[in-house]
Amino acid sequence: MAAANRWIRPEVYPLFAATGLAVGICGFQLIRNICGNPEVRVNKENRAAGILDNFDEGHKYKEHALRKYVRNRKPEIMPALNSFFTDPQNN
Repeated sequence: MAAANRWIRPEVYPLFAATGLAVGICGFQLIRNICGNPEVRVNKENRAAGILDNFDEGHKYKEHALRKYVRNRKPEIMPALNSFFTDPQNN
């Protein structure tokens, strides 16, 4: 009970949130690689097949929805703030 009182406080909630988010991202990537990566083979029959030249499946795995979404966008986090400071004509 003393350990629970020590760690479960409002000051520690951001630490729990950051750790939970990191574990969630790692878990998502692990599941994505195990289930969708064409180079990962879990079954013994698939591992016995050796190296497969299945380029269509690899291309499908590489070109996921997030990559398609950000492909034609500028690599900016805050475009309005960047244009405010870099474009003097709009000020």
